[in-house]
Amino acid sequence: MSDRTSIELDAQEAYEAIRSINHATIFTGNGIPAPVVYRVLGFLQSAGGYGMAQALGQLARGLERSLSTYDVCEDDGRDPVDSVAHAVNALSDAADLLQRVGPLLDSAQAAISRQGYRTQGDGVG
Repeated sequence: MSDRTSIELDAQEAYEAIRSINHATIFTGNGIPAPVVYRVLGFLQSAGGYGMAQALGQLARGLERSLSTYDVCEDDGRDPVDSVAHAVNALSDAADLLQRVGPLLDSAQAAISRQGYRTQGDGVG
């Protein structure tokens, strides 16, 4: 039995999914047609842009609440409140950046939204 939480397992699956996309697109051979990229961008925009920004905000709030729920300590004697404050600030900055990613992915998706394609065997040369 694993001692990892469902949140950790979900984050690992998200990592593996992005890793799989990276591997699948490293050598694109004939390229990736716009309709495929369009659909991929839609999923990434929802998950990677807006969804991840929301997740980071919720992780930050959960981290802050953990200070009053658990007996939190630092192994070097520092005040955990300071470490959590630093982490929350970094997570907030990351969420702000991701809020900008969503509209950029929307824009890329809109730019190719009317494209279609045929394979060369379909008469396009």
